[in-house]
Amino acid sequence: MTCTVCLRDLYADELTHQACRPCTDRVDRDLTALAGLYARLADSLHPGSSSGGPAVSGSRTAPLPVRLDPLSLAARGGIVTILQTWLIDWHEALGYRHPRWEGDLQQQCDQAVKRLRVLLPWAAEAHGAFDEFAREISQLRRQAEAASGGERPPRRVPVACPCGQILRITLDTPGVKCPGCSTQYGHDEAFGLPLAERRAAA
Repeated sequence: MTCTVCLRDLYADELTHQACRPCTDRVDRDLTALAGLYARLADSLHPGSSSGGPAVSGSRTAPLPVRLDPLSLAARGGIVTILQTWLIDWHEALGYRHPRWEGDLQQQCDQAVKRLRVLLPWAAEAHGAFDEFAREISQLRRQAEAASGGERPPRRVPVACPCGQILRITLDTPGVKCPGCSTQYGHDEAFGLPLAERRAAA
């Protein structure tokens, strides 16, 4: 049996789970980071705030008073709503009553993160879409880091599948499926592929 997130073989003590321990731990770290990143998003709303310099506009029209990337993540429909939607789904799968949200969006974010982390071992073992959850939480963390002026998005490395398809992977890519031949590669297998040759400029 393999981990549904990174596609690596599960150890003997993980065979009842869908996800291996390292992937489950990574999701836990991503959830913990999201709570802190959400707090930083408010400081990144004003133009120029991520670089520390003044806002500069090359057009004659006035710039937007806020940066849209942080705003879309911080507003309803962003990080908090996504976390709450997953938590509702998990509660329904377990037969628990609908979770209640209290306080402002930051407090609701903290509540959702705390509850998701409590239920994480169950989800890694029994939830049918844990791989989707893991990928979405990882993506949310990267988006929040970029929008709040934190870490840059990871550099993508082009590797070649034997079928000729070029795959772009990062150091934290848990696994990848080739769109050309539908071969599934785990993390180690993907990094074992040869680097893609650069095409000469025409």
